[in-house]
Amino acid sequence: MPMQRPIQTSALLLALLLISFSGIATYAQDGPKPENAPADKNEAKADASNEPDIVLDENGNLLPKHFDERTQKSIEAGLAFLDRTQHSNGSWAGTRDGSTYPVTMTSLAGMAFIAGGNTTSRGPYADNVKKAVRYVLAQADPNTGIIAGGTENGRTMYPHGFAMLFLSSVYGMESNEAVRDRMKTVIEKGIKLIGSAQSNLGGWYYTPNSGDEGSVTVTQLQALRAAHNAGFIVPEDVIKKSIQYLEMCRTPEGGIRYSFNSGNSTRLPISAAALPCLYSTGDYESEMAEACLEYVFKSYCKDGNDKSFNKSGGHTFYGHYYAAQAFYQAGDEYWDTYFPVARDQLIQLQGQGGEGAWNGDGVGPVYGTALALTILQLPYKYLPIYQR
Repeated sequence: MPMQRPIQTSALLLALLLISFSGIATYAQDGPKPENAPADKNEAKADASNEPDIVLDENGNLLPKHFDERTQKSIEAGLAFLDRTQHSNGSWAGTRDGSTYPVTMTSLAGMAFIAGGNTTSRGPYADNVKKAVRYVLAQADPNTGIIAGGTENGRTMYPHGFAMLFLSSVYGMESNEAVRDRMKTVIEKGIKLIGSAQSNLGGWYYTPNSGDEGSVTVTQLQALRAAHNAGFIVPEDVIKKSIQYLEMCRTPEGGIRYSFNSGNSTRLPISAAALPCLYSTGDYESEMAEACLEYVFKSYCKDGNDKSFNKSGGHTFYGHYYAAQAFYQAGDEYWDTYFPVARDQLIQLQGQGGEGAWNGDGVGPVYGTALALTILQLPYKYLPIYQR
């Protein structure tokens, strides 16, 4: 059954409303109930032991857990960087060649702004969000439904997935009726495109109808979850097939490999990305979800693996972007171990992409800054897609 259309209201109220809505069976709303939490909870919280339970800002406002003045200043500097690097047409480029993935970069930067409570009409960066929405909408092909800035380096399903994530997340915040109607049309066509582009095995590849691999698959899954949150009908069989695909890509270690045909070599970033997608479909306690969580948590937070922000397998910012979502959704036992360390590491790395910016994975400062800001702002709880 389709969900009811979200009520037009502020980002925070919208999040609270959406979290309470019921959905189709494969999109259960209950939070994860992990059984494989760290065996020693005192050890799990060791990194957070010196963190005060209650933190107030300079105006006496209650801050999220593990926040302090440094965290706020880091976020403010990152958002200011994105503000001054947005192009007049509403886009960001930010890759090394300056233009390769404009829709991807714009969608990720837009998500960073709305993760901080900005909408198209409210917040200090409302104009940035508004212009980003208009740009992304303008890139939607009216015939195919694909949302991409040209070929985007021959990988159009990436920008399409991130664009759908962004547009669906901001849809309930849009107060302009004409723009909202346009968003509705683009999102509905985008859902159909994702469904038609799914491979026979249940995954997706860089371009529609060309195969399947893990990173594109999880991008489409999260896009569909966001669309469902926004009140759009998402075909249940598409979700079931995609979960079956991830199941087929499991490795003996408990993680996920690159693709069904790529052997048993576990890819840590893709394993991290699979977790929030599994949770978003209601798969919290399956053997696959629990094994994957155990593998990812160990790889990020145990046996000294927390000492460096860089993790094995490359794509460090990408992996943290999804791992942070997974640990936040899995509960305090995981988040209290992961976030204080990752927060400090991110603050230390800030500025490597320019003033206030992160140079993420060598892709560019817009990419790195958008992902870092999303991680740091998860505790704000403005967006249902990132929540427990």
